[in-house]
Amino acid sequence: MNYDDNRQSKGGRARAEALTPEQRKSIARNAASARWDADVPDASYEGEFKIGDYSVAAAVLPNGKRLLTQATFLRAIGRSRSPKGGTGVLTTVDGVPFFLQAEALRPFISEDLLKSTTPIFFRHLNGKKAVGYDAELLPAVAEVYLRMRDSFLRDGRSVPAQYDHITRACDAVMRGLARVGIVALVDEATGYQEVRDRLALQAILDEFLRKELAAWAKRFPDEFYQQIFRLRNWTWLGMKVNRPQVVAKYTNDLVYERLAPGILKELENRNPKGERGNRPAKHHQWLTEDVGHPALAQHLHAIIGLMRASNTWDQFKTLIGRAFPKRGETLPLLINDP
Repeated sequence: MNYDDNRQSKGGRARAEALTPEQRKSIARNAASARWDADVPDASYEGEFKIGDYSVAAAVLPNGKRLLTQATFLRAIGRSRSPKGGTGVLTTVDGVPFFLQAEALRPFISEDLLKSTTPIFFRHLNGKKAVGYDAELLPAVAEVYLRMRDSFLRDGRSVPAQYDHITRACDAVMRGLARVGIVALVDEATGYQEVRDRLALQAILDEFLRKELAAWAKRFPDEFYQQIFRLRNWTWLGMKVNRPQVVAKYTNDLVYERLAPGILKELENRNPKGERGNRPAKHHQWLTEDVGHPALAQHLHAIIGLMRASNTWDQFKTLIGRAFPKRGETLPLLINDP
């Protein structure tokens, strides 16, 4: 990229950052409308495959371009946000998609990558509108997050809490795709792909990700309890040592009562104590995979951040009272229906 291109790129970003949120939305809406007014290609082939717990919708256009739909692309890298109806574009006026907008990511994003993040408008086989991204963008975006993580670790810094679950998801995706890729290359080179079961590669990816994700599926990080012990001036002896019973009350107060309005009461109704005072499951096992668990992870990371910033228990309680005050109504979408 020459000097003029670099200067124009920086100028475009500067102009974009000077716009108000309303102006950004208006420009994005106008750009989306212009794209839909033009002719858009129809998918020639469609199908789905799984990455962990998520189904990823894929399509192939007449020109051979392989696409992943925008919403499923985002879920694959641990980002749950998606536009209503699936036909909006989550981007800024300078063309940077929202999942690459963080300042911490910018040193690891090349201009070539930015050019490849242009959303592609197309129609499904049933005629419905859709927005997709080049399938090759998935590992490229995952690589950006992993390079950011590696940079923090090299500098002796902790990865910001808001990126932790994303980098874990990206790491699992990259290694899972690498394993599938080498199998596919061998099958193509030997001609075995002609007799291979259609779902064989999916089975390899499923098995790998199931093992990888299980290693970090524990919902409450150890640090949550370590920080409680530090702030209460208790001696920490590790996770295998029984914790004081009051820690369970702290968990309800700090997490479930503040996760969503009325959520603790609803969980207690659905997961009642037995005759011996034990519950049949952990509260978090009643949370939904697509809404409840991501919300829990985000809340826990935020709480741990407040704990790190506090010197005393009282100081921490003041901070969490300001950041996450308790409220009253129920949000049932966080919980699985019985």
